[in-house]
Amino acid sequence: MTQSRLAQAMGVSEEHLGKMERGLRTLTQGNAARAAQALGTPLDEVLGRTPVDVRTEADLGELRAVIRRFDLPGERPRVDFRGILTRTKRIGGHVKSADLAALIDELPEFLTIATDHAHATGKPAAWEVVTLGYSAVYYLAARHRWMDLAELAVVRQKAAAERATPFAPVIAARDEAGAFLNSGDFPGGLAVVDRALVRAQAELSGRERTLAEGVLRLRGMTLAGRLRDRAEAERHITGARDAASAITEDVTDSGRMFGPQNTAVHVAATLADLGRYRESADTADELKRTKLSLPPTRVMNLFVDDSRTRLALKDRDGALMSLRLAFEAAPQKAKVHPTSQEVLRVLVELHRRSNPDLRKLANTMGLSF
Repeated sequence: MTQSRLAQAMGVSEEHLGKMERGLRTLTQGNAARAAQALGTPLDEVLGRTPVDVRTEADLGELRAVIRRFDLPGERPRVDFRGILTRTKRIGGHVKSADLAALIDELPEFLTIATDHAHATGKPAAWEVVTLGYSAVYYLAARHRWMDLAELAVVRQKAAAERATPFAPVIAARDEAGAFLNSGDFPGGLAVVDRALVRAQAELSGRERTLAEGVLRLRGMTLAGRLRDRAEAERHITGARDAASAITEDVTDSGRMFGPQNTAVHVAATLADLGRYRESADTADELKRTKLSLPPTRVMNLFVDDSRTRLALKDRDGALMSLRLAFEAAPQKAKVHPTSQEVLRVLVELHRRSNPDLRKLANTMGLSF
């Protein structure tokens, strides 16, 4: 395929594509998806899958075995439901702090215990715990771009959600749409979001309905931004802001990650996806002037998206500062995140002088300087 044909298929100029190839411009996840579609290859092959060592491979093998046995319950676990809830909070803590190593280590045993207990009792609350467990599996897999594992996780999550509490299908739909997002099928993900919104509006009420709409709108705006559909993005941004105005502070429990600050993080990222970099930077600056109450994983997203925005505005120092703050907030997630990898790659290529902070980050990512 000629460069001209690929650029046309991606909707960018040949000059822009050439700069991305030479490391002078970041390859955004939206452009990566369009490249994957044009080349007929999976998105995770374009962005690169995170390699695993022998120990991690063994842990993942154990996790896959547990997932396969979803409908083959074992004996009822000796751990009571209170103990399972304690473990659920610990898993949630690993997600919030982006402790990916701890998730790989703990998820196989946790899912085994939680699923066996849910089969034994049949209680919706027990199945909601299983839903949250598979949400953590999806989060782990998506961060590393292990998309086969992510897609298997959302299938199991959806099955568990149908037996769980009324809010559980919202969490499952958010992650199912996320699997479409991470595979580059943005229209499919938007369809999942809209279907889930209709269901949530029909089955939920009060604060739960507001949270559901907010959670789903955040996913919707991200998908629309990657699709570069301004009207659809604005629809979801408006919906998310309306929902956030009814929530006094950000909620981060039991998969219900939504609130005013989280909405602002997503809006800034979506504006950058749409090429509205000055607006994105202003949104991020306004948020950074407040006292952040977000978990580290969301703080990391704020700064990593701000780093690509600063780079697009030709503010290399600002891009490096935001990238450094992203690594400080959640180092494990920042190390495997495709946007942080891309920004760092471009900064290394562009810099013509030694920079201790850049050299340190490059060494962390295994890039030569």
